[in-house]
Amino acid sequence: MTKRLLLLLFSLFATVAYSQVSLNQNENSSFSSANRNAGSIDAGNNHLSWGRDTTKNKRKFVPVGVHQWTVEERLGTIIEAANTDTAVHAFQFWNSTEGMNGEYTILGNLGSPRLSRVFFHRQEASQLLFIDPYSFFIGGLRDFRFSNTLSPLTNLAYHKVGNRVNGQERVRAYFASNINKLSGIGFKLDYLYGRGYYNSQSNAQFGGTVFGYYLGDRYNMHAWINANHSKTAENGGIEDDIYITDPQSFPQRYGSKDIPTTLTDTWNRNDNQTYYLTHRYNLGSYHEVEVPDSLKPKVPEDKDLLSQLSDSIQQILQADTVRRALVLDSLTQAWEEMQPKPREFTAVGAFIHTFEMDNLHHTYYSYDTPSGYYTNHYYGDLDNVHDQTNAMQIRNTLGVAVLEGFNKWAAMGVTLFATHQFRSFTLPEMGDSVYQKTYRENDISVGGEISRRQGTLIHYNVNGEVVLVGTDAGQFDVDGTIDLSFPLGKKDTVALEAHGYVKNLKPTFYFRHYHSQFDWWDRSLSDEFKTRIDGTLEIKRTRTRLTVGVENVKNYTYFGMQNTLTGEDEASVLAADYSHSVAVRQKSGSVQVFMAQLAQDFKLGPLHLDTEFTYQTSSDQDVLPLPKLNLYGNLYLEFRIAKVLHVELGADLRYFTNYYAPDYAVSIGQFAVQDASNPRIKIGNYPVCNGYVNLHLQHCRIYAAVQHFNAGSGRMFWAPHYAMDPLTIHFGVSWNFFD
Repeated sequence: MTKRLLLLLFSLFATVAYSQVSLNQNENSSFSSANRNAGSIDAGNNHLSWGRDTTKNKRKFVPVGVHQWTVEERLGTIIEAANTDTAVHAFQFWNSTEGMNGEYTILGNLGSPRLSRVFFHRQEASQLLFIDPYSFFIGGLRDFRFSNTLSPLTNLAYHKVGNRVNGQERVRAYFASNINKLSGIGFKLDYLYGRGYYNSQSNAQFGGTVFGYYLGDRYNMHAWINANHSKTAENGGIEDDIYITDPQSFPQRYGSKDIPTTLTDTWNRNDNQTYYLTHRYNLGSYHEVEVPDSLKPKVPEDKDLLSQLSDSIQQILQADTVRRALVLDSLTQAWEEMQPKPREFTAVGAFIHTFEMDNLHHTYYSYDTPSGYYTNHYYGDLDNVHDQTNAMQIRNTLGVAVLEGFNKWAAMGVTLFATHQFRSFTLPEMGDSVYQKTYRENDISVGGEISRRQGTLIHYNVNGEVVLVGTDAGQFDVDGTIDLSFPLGKKDTVALEAHGYVKNLKPTFYFRHYHSQFDWWDRSLSDEFKTRIDGTLEIKRTRTRLTVGVENVKNYTYFGMQNTLTGEDEASVLAADYSHSVAVRQKSGSVQVFMAQLAQDFKLGPLHLDTEFTYQTSSDQDVLPLPKLNLYGNLYLEFRIAKVLHVELGADLRYFTNYYAPDYAVSIGQFAVQDASNPRIKIGNYPVCNGYVNLHLQHCRIYAAVQHFNAGSGRMFWAPHYAMDPLTIHFGVSWNFFD
C-alpha cells in the first residue's frame, strides 16, 4: 500500500509541473473566466444553458462549467444547489457511512443501516419503511442534482479500503449533457460492495438513475427514474462484547474475523424503484426589452447596404451624394426593422402536474437460524426462512400557481394543489395455508403554499396539507421557514433562519400491520402530534453557526425490543442468553427534545480547526434515548504546491457520550429501543480518530486516510454488540471529464 501511495504522489507532482506549463501557455485564452461561469435565468425562472463551442479554430478550448439544482418533490419547484462533485473540503469522508461528522449509529460495514444520533436530523418514517435505514446509499429525489453543463460532463469516482478478504469498494459514474439550451439528459450508476471486517457482514448495493429536463418559457419538465438493489448479510452482532472490551482476558489474540457472531446465512434484501415526472405550463406573455448598444447587431457598412441595388442605380447614387444619403437612411431603417426584436417571457401563473410511483420488494431470509434465537415462531421452517412483503404507492398532484415577481406587486408566489395517493401492501396471512393478503389504502388531500424565493434580504416558505378523505383522513401538516440576511459592518454578513411545523400524522402502514415468521402485529394506533421550533444564526466572518430547537411529540411511536431471558444469569447482556422479538410501541403522553448545536471554525494562516458541538436532551430516555453530547473536531493544514495542487493535511475526532443506544432488530432491519425490563447496554464515551491527506488538482480529487488509528481495547461499538472496524487505510479518487 505504501509503494502505491508513493507512486501516486510522484505522479501527482509530475502532473503539477506539466499543469503549470500548460496554465502559462493558456493565460491568453479567449475563453474568459466570466464566460466559464456565465449562466442565465429568464423571467419565468427557467435555467438556460450556454450552448456548445462551435468555433472553427484549429486549437479548440473545451468550455468548463456546471450549473446544478434540485427539485422539490410535490410541485417540482427548482431549488439552487452547489456542485458536490467539485467540493474539495472533507472529500475524504464523503464515503463514510457514519456521516461527514460521524453522527450516525451504524453496524460497522460500508453502506450498512444507519440512524442519526441527532434527533433533529432524523427523517420521518416513510411508507417504504425497509429502505429508510439505507439513506447513505439510497437517496431520494431531494438529494439528486440535475445539471446544466457548458460541455458534456462525466464524473468517475472510486473508493477502496482493505483487501479481498475484508475490503470495501465503491464505484460511481455520473454523466450529464445538454441536448440544447433548454434541455438535458444524464444518468448515474453506483455500486457498493463491503465484505466487512467481521463475519457474516457483507453488504452489496447497486443503484441506477436516468434523468432529463426541459426548461422552456411555456413548458417545464423534470423526469427521474431510480432503481436500487441491496443485499445485507446479518450477523446479529458479536457473541460476547469481551472480545472487544477486554481482549487481554483471552490466552490468544483474536483478529476481527476470528470473533464469533450470533447469526450466519441470514440476509435482508430490498429492491425498489421510483418513477417521477413533474411538469408545468406557464401562463404569461412576451415583451420587448432594451439591450445596450454594445450588444445590438452592428449596422452593415454603406457598400454592403448599397450592394442590394442594381449597378445602374448605384452609379446614379455615386454622382448624387444627397440622394445617396437619403437612400442609405432608407436602407438602414429597413435593415433595422428586419432584425429580430429581443423579447423576454414573463410568467404570471402555472398549471402543475406531478406523478410519482414507488415500488418495494422486501425479503428476509435465513438458512441457519439458531434454535431459541427468536421468541415467537408463527409458521415455516427455521432453516428455510423466507419472509417477504411488497409495497407500492402512486401519487398524483394537480396544482395551480400565481408566480412571484411578474410585477412589483407580486411580492410572493401562491400555489394551491390537490393530491390523490394510492397505496398497496402485501403480507403473509394464515388460514388453511399461508397466503399473501393485499391491503389497499386511498387518500385525497388538499393544500397550499405561499413563498418568496427572489430577492436578497428575506425569503420565506409556508406550506400546508390536510387529508380530507381516506385512510389518513384528519392528518395535516403545516411547515414554515423564513430566512433573512443583512450586513453587519462593512465586511460581515449575518444570516438568520427560523423554522417550525405542526403535524398530526397517522403512523405508517408497517407500524400498524406486519406479518412474518417471527414478528406479527396488527395495531390500532393513535395519531402522532408533533410541534417543532428551531432557528439558526450564522455569522460569515467569524465562521460561527448556532442552531437551537425544541420539539414535542405526543403519542410517539417507535420500535422496541422485547427480549426474553432463556439463560440463568438475570444480569446477563449477552444476546445468546435471550430470545428476541420486536414490537411496535406508543408512548401515552408527550416526549420533548431540546437541541443546541454550535459550529465554530477557526483559521490562522494555513492552520484550520473546524468544530461542531451538539447538545441534546430527551425527556424520556427509555422511549427516546439520545446521547447528551456529540463532538466533531477537524484540525488540518491547507496549502498549495506549485500554485495548482490544493492540499489538506490533518486529523479529525468524533465522540459521543454514553447512552442506551438503540439495538438492531435483524428480522425487520430496523433500529429498536433496548428493552428496559432487562439489563441494557450503554455505548459511547469513546473517541474515534482519523488522519488524512486530501488533494485537488484541476478536475481531480484524491484522498488517502487512516481511519480509527487509535483502535485498541475499550467501548469500540457503534451499536449494542456491533463493534467498530479496526484501523483501516482508505483511498479514493474522483475525476471530472468535460466533452
